[in-house]
Amino acid sequence: MSIEFRGLSKSFGGVQAVSDLTFEVAPGRVTGFLGPNGSGKTTTLRMLMGLVTPDAGTALVGGRPYAEHPHPARVVGASLEASFHPGRTARGHLRTLAPHVGVPAARVDEVLAQVGLSAAADRKVGGFSLGMRQRLALATTLLGDPDVLVLDEPANGLDPAGIIWLRDLLRFLASEGRTVLVSSHVLAEVQATVDDVVVIAQGRLVHASSLAEMVRLADSHVRVCGPDLAALATVAQEQGWRVDRRGDHLRISGASAAQVGAAAFAAGQAVHELTEVGANLEETFLQLVSGESVAAEKTQEVAA
Repeated sequence: MSIEFRGLSKSFGGVQAVSDLTFEVAPGRVTGFLGPNGSGKTTTLRMLMGLVTPDAGTALVGGRPYAEHPHPARVVGASLEASFHPGRTARGHLRTLAPHVGVPAARVDEVLAQVGLSAAADRKVGGFSLGMRQRLALATTLLGDPDVLVLDEPANGLDPAGIIWLRDLLRFLASEGRTVLVSSHVLAEVQATVDDVVVIAQGRLVHASSLAEMVRLADSHVRVCGPDLAALATVAQEQGWRVDRRGDHLRISGASAAQVGAAAFAAGQAVHELTEVGANLEETFLQLVSGESVAAEKTQEVAA
């Protein structure tokens, strides 16, 4: 069941929070919804869930608005700014919601086990750490066994082991054919989790593709050190490669380490260091959201 945003726009008091946003989230994949704080991610998700009315455009789940599904909580599990009564236990919180979602009480213990909270089921939520609250929020989204999961910053507050656990769970849920949309303002936080990426800045789409395609956009380069950097730079420029001098080394783009080494050898130039530096996704992400670089091949739809 896919999620579709078509021409979605919303302003608050003259401030344009979301502007003509169009993209699709495919089932069976984990999609990272990325952008800096204040970029419009939460407003977009709230419009999807019917909590905010758009000025223009549509946000659809399985071809219809969330509220038009007969049992919406069993279609979409969403965690947006989750809050809990501090005096309730984790089990009590979920048991209160179960009749509204339309699931039996037995489902409560199933989801508590799924998120690793069985041992804390009868503890009051007021004593939970932020990471435990995140797990309870995820249990709430899973209560109706939905086909679609919408999670706003789910890794916030999780320790490294918790982040690995979350990554494995989300990938498992996607492998079952569910649609998983995860928002974050930090690419590194979701890089090992997602299949697709959608990047917005100032309420506008700046990039949408598979993660693999975004990796290809990243700027890999060769780091070169030697006794005569000026001569090495000339050699590289004669080959048509891009050269940036960075203090005690050169950064050469458009060639492999082997090509740079061969050109230096042919020109009789000594090289003390020749290192191929992998794709820097974080730098590419920051360029996208700052407006310094927008991929010309950005798409309006994430490939299935």
